[in-house]
Amino acid sequence: MTRPTPAVRERVLSLPSPELPAYLYDLAALRTHTAEIRAALPGRVELYYAAKANPEPEILAALESCVDGYEVASGGELAHVAKAVPGRPLAFGGPGKTPDEVTAALELGVERFHVESEHELRVLAELARRVAPQRRVAVLPRVNLPVPDGSLAGSSLAMGGRPTPFGMDPARAEPVIRALADGTYPQLELRGVHAHLASGLGAAELLGVAGTVVGWATGLGVPVAEVNVGGGMSVDYTDPERRFDWAAYGEGLARLTEARPGLTLRIEPGRALTAYCGWYATEVLDVKHSHGEEFAVVRGGTHHLRTPATKGHDQPCSVLPVDTWPHRWPRPAAKSGPVTLAGQLCTPKDVLARRVPVPELRAGDRVVFSLAGAYAWNISHHDFLMHPGPGFHFLDDDTQAS
Repeated sequence: MTRPTPAVRERVLSLPSPELPAYLYDLAALRTHTAEIRAALPGRVELYYAAKANPEPEILAALESCVDGYEVASGGELAHVAKAVPGRPLAFGGPGKTPDEVTAALELGVERFHVESEHELRVLAELARRVAPQRRVAVLPRVNLPVPDGSLAGSSLAMGGRPTPFGMDPARAEPVIRALADGTYPQLELRGVHAHLASGLGAAELLGVAGTVVGWATGLGVPVAEVNVGGGMSVDYTDPERRFDWAAYGEGLARLTEARPGLTLRIEPGRALTAYCGWYATEVLDVKHSHGEEFAVVRGGTHHLRTPATKGHDQPCSVLPVDTWPHRWPRPAAKSGPVTLAGQLCTPKDVLARRVPVPELRAGDRVVFSLAGAYAWNISHHDFLMHPGPGFHFLDDDTQAS
C-alpha cells in the first residue's frame, strides 16, 4: 500500500490543478489492513485505535467494525471522537488532564481512565464522587517502568524506561495501585495497569516490553484484570515495504495470555493502522537546477505534511506523469540525476524528500507521497504563510465522500 492504490491513482490524475494538493484516503484498504491485524491477535487482546494518529471522522468511522474502542488524549479529542463514533468504548489517557476534561469524560461515561499521577487520581476520585456517584469509575494507573538496557534502543520516541513526564515511577505507582485495590477510593475501580513506553519498535522488541509490563503488573499481589501495553508499532519511512510483524506479535501476546488465565491485554496502535492508507498528492510547479543539483517545487509543502521535517526523513513518493503542457515555452524538467522535492514555503526546511531517484520529472507532473495516513495533516503548521489548505478525498470501493 505504499504506491497509490488504483482508486487513489485515478482520483489524483482526475483532479484539476487548483484542487491540489489533496489528501486521499483509501477506506476499503484501511478496513482490510485493520481486519488483517485483528485476525493476527488472540481473543484476549483488545485493539483500541489511538485517535491522535488521524482523527478524521471518516477514518474513525471506517475503523469502527475492526477495533474494540478508541484512545483519546484530550478533551477536544474526547468530544470529537464521541461525536464521530457515538456509543463506542473510549479510554482517556495523556498527561495534564484538566478538571473540566475529566468532568466531560465522566459525563460521557468514558470506559477507562489512564491515571498519570497521584494528584490526577485524587482529582478523578473527587470529581467521580460529584459527577458519577452511581457508578465506580474504572482506572488503570500509568507506570513508567524500567526495562532491560538496550530494549528501547531502536525506539524513535521514548515515553518511558527513562525520566519522562509520562506515568509514575514504580515506587510511586505501587501505593496508588494498592490504595485502589483496598477501597481507599470507593468511587474508583482498579481495572489494571497501563504502560506505553516507546514508539517505533519491531515485534520482538515490543514483545519484550510487553512481557516486562505484564510481569510487573501481575506480580504485585493485587488482582488486575487488564494490562494495557500501549502502541508503538514501527512504520519504516525509509523502507516502506518493511512492515511490522503482526503475526509474530500476536503469537507472542497469545503466550502471555495463555500463561495468565483471565487476563485481558489491550494495545493502542495509531500510526501502524492508518499510515499506509493515506496519500498526499500534489503537482510540480517548477523544476530548477542549483549548484549542481535538481530541485522540484511542488504545490503545498511541510505546512500540510510536516511528518518528514518532524522525523527527519524523506517521505516516500511516486511520480504520476502528466503529458499535457499548456504553455508555449519549454517545459521545465529534470532528466538526469536525483531530484529534491521542496514546497512553497520560504524556508530551506520546507523539504518533503531529498534526492529522489526518478528518471524524469517535469513541471505539471503529479507526485503522490505515501504513508501520509497518520501524523500528517493533523500535526502540521497549517497557517504559516497562509497558503490554501489541501482537499480531502475519502475513497471507498471506488466511490468518495469529500
